[in-house]
Amino acid sequence: MAVLLVDVANVVGARPDGWWRDRAGAATRLLDRLAGLAGTTVPGPDGGELPGTRVVAVVEGRARDVPAPEGVDVVRAPGSGDDALAATAAEHARAGEEVLVVTADRGLRARLPGGVAVTGPGWLLAELDRRTA
Repeated sequence: MAVLLVDVANVVGARPDGWWRDRAGAATRLLDRLAGLAGTTVPGPDGGELPGTRVVAVVEGRARDVPAPEGVDVVRAPGSGDDALAATAAEHARAGEEVLVVTADRGLRARLPGGVAVTGPGWLLAELDRRTA
């Protein structure tokens, strides 16, 4: 099983669709879309496959209280979303799980443990769009 670990604030912020007017609503919409990936085999950004995907999403700030849809494990960052995401990635990596983090945040990328794969929001948004087309 592969863990798809999503930096929700970063992915939401990747498209200028008015998300800043309703951050919690934008996070909820993304989480609902992510639920469709849970348990499926997702084509990875490197051309390989992420089998039996477990979706873990980190939310922070105004989005911290959004509902978690079935199939998505939501990590509610009590402070920094980056801190929560780095800790969650390390936890899954220590457990020997294949982890793919979705973020464009260079500072966060530098804090991830070795062996954790990273891709940008564009890959995830394209996959979600492909599934709803």
